[in-house]
Amino acid sequence: MNEKWIAPGSTIGILGGGQLGRMMALSAREMGYRIAVLEPKADSPCGMVADEEVIASYDDTKGAAGLAASCDVLTYEFENITAETARYLEETMYLPQGSELLKISQDRLREKEELRSFDIPVAPYAAVYTLMDLKEAVEKITLPAVLKTTRGGYDGKGQYVLTEEEDIEKSWQELKGKGPFVLEQKINFDTEVSVIITRSVHGEVSIFPTAENIHRGGILHQTIVPARISNEAEQRAEMLARRFAESIGLVGTLAVEMFVTGDTVCVNEIAPRPHNSGHYTINACETSQFEQHIRALCGWPLGSVQLLKPAVMVNLLGEHVDAYLEHHRRLPPAHVHLYGKAEAKKGRKMGHITFLTDTPEELIKLIDESEIWKETQLTGGRK
Repeated sequence: MNEKWIAPGSTIGILGGGQLGRMMALSAREMGYRIAVLEPKADSPCGMVADEEVIASYDDTKGAAGLAASCDVLTYEFENITAETARYLEETMYLPQGSELLKISQDRLREKEELRSFDIPVAPYAAVYTLMDLKEAVEKITLPAVLKTTRGGYDGKGQYVLTEEEDIEKSWQELKGKGPFVLEQKINFDTEVSVIITRSVHGEVSIFPTAENIHRGGILHQTIVPARISNEAEQRAEMLARRFAESIGLVGTLAVEMFVTGDTVCVNEIAPRPHNSGHYTINACETSQFEQHIRALCGWPLGSVQLLKPAVMVNLLGEHVDAYLEHHRRLPPAHVHLYGKAEAKKGRKMGHITFLTDTPEELIKLIDESEIWKETQLTGGRK
């Protein structure tokens, strides 16, 4: 078998059964591939559209070996796959992405050290192992700052914003036992953006249009494309993403989240896979981030990433589902993507809605005023 070319009819194994795996699988099936998925629970979003489900935990090398046995190529859909499992598969099976970038992205401290080693700007930070370390880091970095667990946090979890001296003890007690930590200076940015970049097994690179992201309570709420930033900032964001991808020998898709202040850009974090902020590409670009990821791994030429029309993507959380089904007719027609999750919990991503529009500002106003997304606490995006 030529590992640089995985022909249609072959089986792609996906480590992780969530919505990202589901959308990868749907793209792969359109291209003629079969799908096997490893996930601890049966009937996962990806499992629903797969040919084979392997029910095993992410650190179960025996389960991973069972998945690998029926696959021609492997990929992963999120960072909770243990680096040990990924390394085992890299040594015994064809995992084009490898395990090194996975290891880097699983540890916020190592991630920042790697970015800085390639002369990529990040917020000032310090490692924190003890309460004394935290006190010294606050003196060095100054407040406001954000204390984050180095591993395991997502969607705003595992974080504490320090705004005054009293927060030092409070944050330590709140997160105690979840360390080690990294303390980052809180950046007073204008806009938060992400760049989705893909590099194939043959070294071909593509970069999707830069997306502007608006968060609510630490969870992505809206993605707006094109991002409302200067050409200089957009070019710099793309340059930094390309520099990192090529420096580490990326294979597959990588999301690079960044803060923009004027024309200045610094990197916040990376995700070595398709990303929530790239969901707009399914309907708004010639090639989606998921199809591009499959192309990159299987040795196809990369597709065009041209934006067909401006877009606004809105996440549908558990608390939004009933309201959307009741009130969706009051909004313009949209592309609805539901993930097939059994239970709609508050804060849980149940789907997303993508609107294509020639007038993004008017559409954003309609969304913000709708009865579906009532919350007013915004983080990220324009102030």
